[in-house]
Amino acid sequence: MAQTLLPLQQDGDFLTLTLANPDGLAPAQFSLADGTTASIWDTGVICFEPKTATAKDIVLSCGVHGNETAPIEICAELVKDLLTGKLTLKHRLLVLFGNPPAINAGTREVSENLNRLFSGHHSLGAGLINAERKRAKALEEYVSRFYSQVRITGATTRNRYLYDLHTAIRGSRFEKFAVYPFLHDKPWQKAEFEFLQACDVTTVLLMQTPASTFSYYASNSHGADAFTIELGKVQPFGKNDMSRFSKARAALRQLVSSDTVQTQRFDEQQFQLYQVYRAINKQTQEFKLHFADDVENFTSYPLGTLLATDGDTEYRVEREGEAIIFPNAKVAIGQRAMLMVVPTTVAHNLA
Repeated sequence: MAQTLLPLQQDGDFLTLTLANPDGLAPAQFSLADGTTASIWDTGVICFEPKTATAKDIVLSCGVHGNETAPIEICAELVKDLLTGKLTLKHRLLVLFGNPPAINAGTREVSENLNRLFSGHHSLGAGLINAERKRAKALEEYVSRFYSQVRITGATTRNRYLYDLHTAIRGSRFEKFAVYPFLHDKPWQKAEFEFLQACDVTTVLLMQTPASTFSYYASNSHGADAFTIELGKVQPFGKNDMSRFSKARAALRQLVSSDTVQTQRFDEQQFQLYQVYRAINKQTQEFKLHFADDVENFTSYPLGTLLATDGDTEYRVEREGEAIIFPNAKVAIGQRAMLMVVPTTVAHNLA
């Protein structure tokens, strides 16, 4: 293992090491020049413990869908710069490359949508029958381990965060947007809206029900401030215009390396806020969307417009301002094929 880690400590290329060992990487630990402890827990799982105590525990995840390459490149660069000393860590950090086999294949998934398998969904039905289900269970365990095993001392209250970085299958009326998991009547956090804005994200979808996503798992199971952040549209490796992610990249690097992130005071007028009005699930193989494949997320249609059919069932626009998001007719039967969202406000429940 020492021979494997030698080039990693020199060039910091953890992504290459991950993709060369998609089925498993032996645990290892070593120290960086600034006293930070770097620990490899598994393929695509690396933990950093700074020498000085802080109260923040940060998880950055990417590659939960293997073809969403821009977040993978952003996280790979951040890890490389930490390992090579170009960036100095301030807070505890766990970086997760979610689905290495799918990343290698250049596909969204290998067998099943990994981001529909959290909060125990990996073990429902037939159980741990494929690599994605096993990986979802392992990722839950790694996040639990990270939040619970705090080696450094000096802080009585831990502040937990998880930012799950994605890019979307299709374009969006708002290029970047975030999904704020259902909080079970707890207030939305003003500071988190301010951080999202620093990432160049001012469109936020406020979920109204529990979900099987990674961000909901971290929020509901561990009390973390957690988000699914969509940074743009899916592109192959090497085809991303990384200048479009400059603000997100800078904010994430500042998040892990500084006491605070430079933000603007929250002003709801600078945001586009939506909440879920209804979810449309695929019930049969006859499910069909009645708009073009290149229609963007957050597109709205006049009242009564036919959106989808599923056998004899028709889905039409029911409310003024209702917009589509995440439409995908290719999902498995029983899974969400589209969300319908409407504008909302957070002024009544903001902390």
